[in-house]
Amino acid sequence: MSTSQEIMQAARTQFQRDGYCVAPPLIEPELLARVIPRMDAVMQGEYETGATPLAHWKPGDSPTKIRKIDQPHLSDRTIRQLVTHPEVGRWAAMITAARRIQVWAVQMLYKPPGGDEAGNIGWHQDRQYWSYWQEGSEVFTAWVAVSEVGADSGPMCFVPGSHHWGFLGRGDFFGTDHDAQRSGIPVPAGQTWREVPALMAPGAVSCHHALTYHGSGPNGSAQPRRSFALHMRTENARPVPGATDYYVSHLNDLNMCPVIYE
Repeated sequence: MSTSQEIMQAARTQFQRDGYCVAPPLIEPELLARVIPRMDAVMQGEYETGATPLAHWKPGDSPTKIRKIDQPHLSDRTIRQLVTHPEVGRWAAMITAARRIQVWAVQMLYKPPGGDEAGNIGWHQDRQYWSYWQEGSEVFTAWVAVSEVGADSGPMCFVPGSHHWGFLGRGDFFGTDHDAQRSGIPVPAGQTWREVPALMAPGAVSCHHALTYHGSGPNGSAQPRRSFALHMRTENARPVPGATDYYVSHLNDLNMCPVIYE
């Protein structure tokens, strides 16, 4: 078995066991260098394609909070290149044994420097916010690091094995008090809450299960932490019948929800 195959097999095993894994850099430095100024442009309301993203953060909002902008790939061609990168699709298919990978939602994330807790992401399971997918659907997230993610830059932290606990429905993406949140999450008997930071080089990609608990602390470095969250589904994912939520009502629009592996 080649070194590349060994790395992939180890990642697939970890994803199944721990509910997350981290790939080595998949995005080439040249594309990352072009994406950074385009992220800044979108945050400032400059839309190359003329299409407006679903922006939660906008100029004038708090500079200490994490900046989250939905569907930025509709507004910028360079960002779309990153979102549809074939190596990300290939990696996602490999760890999930999927025949088809579709990106159904994208979030551009900018965690400002300075160490303010307002930039925290609270402990949560993504499934809390994805009730429009049928139970058992294979939906998960690939998180792309655009900048270096060190121990001091507010890395995403995972709780290994928590995807085996089932859907607990506790936690809050927007919560900033991690200790208070943690005390309200019931850890099943015989299980352990253990937090592991995902330290990543630019271009690296982490993938996590919809039931894996994760969150992140403040960015204490001197540089912003830049990333994209790509929410994906395999061929084994179906919306809840009759669901009208925005994220599942546009699945046939391949401009908004591109297929990146088949």
